[in-house]
Amino acid sequence: MKKSRFPRLFLVCILALGSQVGRAWPAWGGAAAPASVEQARAPRLFPDYTGIVIPPNIAPLNFRVEEPGARYRVELRSTRGKSIIIAGRSATICIPPKPWRALLCANAGEPLFCDVWVQSSQGPWERLVTVTNFIARESIDQCLVYRRLKPLYTLYNNLGIYQRQLESFDERPVLDNSGIHHQCVNCHTFLNRQPHTFALQVRASEAPRKSMLLVRSNTVARVDQPMGYLSWHPSGRLIAFSTDDLGLCFHTSCTNETREVYNASSHLGIYWVDSNRVVMPPEIGMPGRNQTWPAWSPDGRYLYYCSAPAMSYREMLNIRYDLMRISYDIDKNQWGEPQIGISAEEADGSICQPKPSPDGRYVLFCLCPYGSFPVYHSSSALCVLDLATHQCRRLNIKSDQADSWHCWSSNSRWIVFSSKRLDGLFARPFFSHVDEECRFSKPFLLPQEDPAFYDSCLQTFNVPELVQGSVSVDEGELAQAILKPRKGSAPAAQAPQQGQYAP
Repeated sequence: MKKSRFPRLFLVCILALGSQVGRAWPAWGGAAAPASVEQARAPRLFPDYTGIVIPPNIAPLNFRVEEPGARYRVELRSTRGKSIIIAGRSATICIPPKPWRALLCANAGEPLFCDVWVQSSQGPWERLVTVTNFIARESIDQCLVYRRLKPLYTLYNNLGIYQRQLESFDERPVLDNSGIHHQCVNCHTFLNRQPHTFALQVRASEAPRKSMLLVRSNTVARVDQPMGYLSWHPSGRLIAFSTDDLGLCFHTSCTNETREVYNASSHLGIYWVDSNRVVMPPEIGMPGRNQTWPAWSPDGRYLYYCSAPAMSYREMLNIRYDLMRISYDIDKNQWGEPQIGISAEEADGSICQPKPSPDGRYVLFCLCPYGSFPVYHSSSALCVLDLATHQCRRLNIKSDQADSWHCWSSNSRWIVFSSKRLDGLFARPFFSHVDEECRFSKPFLLPQEDPAFYDSCLQTFNVPELVQGSVSVDEGELAQAILKPRKGSAPAAQAPQQGQYAP
């Protein structure tokens, strides 16, 4: 006779139920709040989701109440719809996704209130001051693509390009380097924030030492040409790139970051996609200077980049980059004259990583004391240039740690950037809302399903790029294109004469 499994299943259910004791239990509707003593201070939360502006399509902002207590009660509410109530013994507040989405969608443009009650083991309930956030009307792009790696500088054993759905907690690799013999992957960029057309760099230990993966309409090819920082022309016909001779060095005495990057030589080039041709236009190759960080304007009529006098290693602390702009007519393949957008002297620092906003109104850039690698400077700050007024200012969202690697959303109403503001070591993605007057809201940390995620995550996040959908090209196809490409070629390198049509 077959033995019944009921007792075992019953025991499993009892154990599962017991494992939930002490966790916060969600409820919806009008559960009565406990009698409590009003406190005159706001609750301490991690992450610091207080006084922020959030998209109406963001994943639940799960958090931890950093107040001592035996029991907790949290109520999330707005002007319309049902409240979300979470109560239990755990200080970890995990918000159920469906009610969260419903609450945000019903209240775009409205405040979001968070009430927190804490009960001590032998005392009454205490109600802390209500936290008020705001739900923006403007959504954010669906996906965030970034590189995750350990904060090392000698080994790249475990790193990869990952994509994260911002409306949920789903994360999966675009390309993890464990499948490509632990080669380094970096500097990914998307055409008009579309997920099916992008490029990324690969640095290999064997020939070819540097290659670019080119993905067009999910068709993958390998281009055996060393390219550094990349920027797609909005037409999709060409990519501006830099060739950077970067070297890692160290400060012998420093109270903060000891690492430094010296750019010995950098030049700008153009890769014509259809003809697989590389040209080095003399108009963007000023003699005696280094050019880097190319970025096209949203209409494709201007190329922004950074330029500094070529100096020796011993003069590194004096290297400061100007923000440059040059006009370009793609139909005639004609360049204008380089113009200084903002000089290093005017900005009082070295300008890096310019990013024009998709609406064409602003250029967001990073300002650091010197050089072209702001992530290693704790004083690195984000600045914005108003193209209509030519007014430049530092953003008031600066921390006391490095802020860099920034990107606009497709509607120009959000930015994401990498910041070390949590601990000074690991860069994490932070978001800020940008209103019509170009005012930036208090940054908030990329939410995770477990609020303790960042406590134990030993990887840094850089090059965050907002994308309008999910990258669907198969990771194995990307790996094969690196290791055994069906289509791989070294582009013809030819600098055309002035006025000659390159493509």
